[in-house]
Amino acid sequence: MSRKKCFRTKSKFLNWILDWVDAILFAVVVVTIINTFLIQAFKIPSSSMESSLYTGDHLFVSKLTYGARMPQTPLTIPFTHNTFRGKESYSTSWQTKGKRLPGIREVRKGDYVVFNFPNGDTVLRSAPAQDYHSLVRVYGREAVQKMGPLTVRPMDKKDHYVKRCVATAGDTLQVIDGLVWINGVQQEVYPGIQLSYEVTTSNGSYTALLTAEMLEKTKSYKSVQTVEPILETSPWDYREIFPFTEDSGWTRDFFGPLWIPQKGATVQLTSENLPLYERVIRDYEHESVETALQAGEYTFKQNYYFMMGDNRHNSLDSRYWGFVPEDHIVGRPVLIWLSTDSGASFPKNIRWRRFLKFV
Repeated sequence: MSRKKCFRTKSKFLNWILDWVDAILFAVVVVTIINTFLIQAFKIPSSSMESSLYTGDHLFVSKLTYGARMPQTPLTIPFTHNTFRGKESYSTSWQTKGKRLPGIREVRKGDYVVFNFPNGDTVLRSAPAQDYHSLVRVYGREAVQKMGPLTVRPMDKKDHYVKRCVATAGDTLQVIDGLVWINGVQQEVYPGIQLSYEVTTSNGSYTALLTAEMLEKTKSYKSVQTVEPILETSPWDYREIFPFTEDSGWTRDFFGPLWIPQKGATVQLTSENLPLYERVIRDYEHESVETALQAGEYTFKQNYYFMMGDNRHNSLDSRYWGFVPEDHIVGRPVLIWLSTDSGASFPKNIRWRRFLKFV
C-alpha cells in the first residue's frame, strides 16, 4: 500500500489535508536525516575568510568527510539551529552523548572547517554576537552579567564558525611576521590569505588588505613608493590574545610556540603552562583542574585543532580563543551553491562567477 493511501477518510477535503500533512512530515524527516548525516547548508556570516570565502557565500557542508555527529540535543524545531523568533529553538530536557560516526578522513592542515564556536557555551542575550568570555576578561563577570540575561548552550547548539585549519593535534605552531610555521617549517601561503599593509604613494599613504598576488600587483604601480606590512610586535592588550597572560608577549602576528593537544598524549602541568590547557581540561574534557595540577600531568582524551581566518588581520580565531576540540567539528565545506552581495540589489547582488563553485 502506498504511503498516501494509508490515510483515507470519506471526506475529500480531509483527505487533501492529510495528504499535505503526510508530504510535509515526510519531507521534514528526509531533510533532517540529510542535514544530520550527509550534507548541510551554511552561510558565511562575516569577512574573516575573505578573499577565500566571501560574506554571503552559501555553502554545502559535507558531514561525511570527518564523520557525522549523532545529535546531542535531539529536541529541536526542524530547520533551525539554536534560535527561533529570538528564543531558543531546542530543549535540553533530553541530551545524548553525541557520538561521531566514522568519517572518510581526519581533519588536515589547510582544510576549510565548519565547527561549533568553542566560546559559544555562554551567550549574552543583549549582544549574542559578542564573545562572552572575552567581555568577562575585559569588564569582569559581575559587570557583564548586569548587561542582561545569559543563555547557556550545549555543545551542538553553539554558533557555527568556518575557518582554515592551520595546525592539527600534536603539532607545535608558531606565527612569525603573520605567517604560520608548524614544527619549525613555514607553511604554504594559500592564495586567499591576506595581511594589512601600509601603501605609500606620491599622493599620500593608505592601509590595504592584500593577498600575495595583490601585493605584487600593487608594488608594480608607478605611483607606489613603498609597501610595508603592518605587524603587531607587542601586545595591544594581553586579555585579547590567548592564553591571556601578561607575560606571554604573544600577538596576532607573533604567536607561540604552542603545542596542540593530542588524544592519548600526556603533558607535564605547571603553573606556567596551565593557562594554555586549563579550559581544555575543565570545559572540554570535564575533568578537575585541581586534580590534574596535583598529579603534575594530564593525558588528553581527544584531539584538538588550531583554526585561523584567511583574512588574518580581520578574523577572530584561535589566536583569540584557543583550541577547537574534535567533538566540535561539524564538517567540511565542499560547494558554494549561491553567493550574494548584501550591498547590491537583485539581480546585481548575485555573484554569478561563484555559482556552483567547488571549495
